Amino acid sequence: MKATGIVRRIDDLGRVVIPKEIRRTMRIREGDPLEIYTNTDGEVIFKKYSPINELSDGAVQAAEVIAKLGNAPAVVFDNDHVVAVSGASKKEYSQRRLSPALEELLQQRKSYEYTSAAERVVYPVEGLSAHALAVAPIISNGDVSGAVAFVAEKDNECATMKQALLAKTAALFLGKQIEE
Repeated sequence: MKATGIVRRIDDLGRVVIPKEIRRTMRIREGDPLEIYTNTDGEVIFKKYSPINELSDGAVQAAEVIAKLGNAPAVVFDNDHVVAVSGASKKEYSQRRLSPALEELLQQRKSYEYTSAAERVVYPVEGLSAHALAVAPIISNGDVSGAVAFVAEKDNECATMKQALLAKTAALFLGKQIEE
């Protein structure tokens, strides 16, 4: 754990303000759920809550199935990072953050398909050069919980209708799993 040097007091209602710099760095937005942990040393730890992480086995299985059916690497994201990947190097993708372009798509609740070179290219994973073929947001209880995406293995590769449909189907399935 890394000390920030910032000290905050608890107000009379039991609230603590998380400084703007930390919220920005950790990508914590207004309304984001935080999970609270404690340990025997008296530490209180706030962690961003991710319903997709609760389904990590289901997310891995969904990625494996659609990667086989779609003939391309499949990635499942929560709102911050990669949760599951199939068809590509797990080590390369593991715990990487979403790109700002993918975050923007999710905020707009939009699906995306790369169908021609005239399309805007979206790189879904920060620091990786594989572009998205198809992306579908995972929506549960009216909130965006993450995304399912196919990523390209070649520079000029375009999405197929099958890949777009599989991404949307997996996103709907995972959204329903979260709701239950």
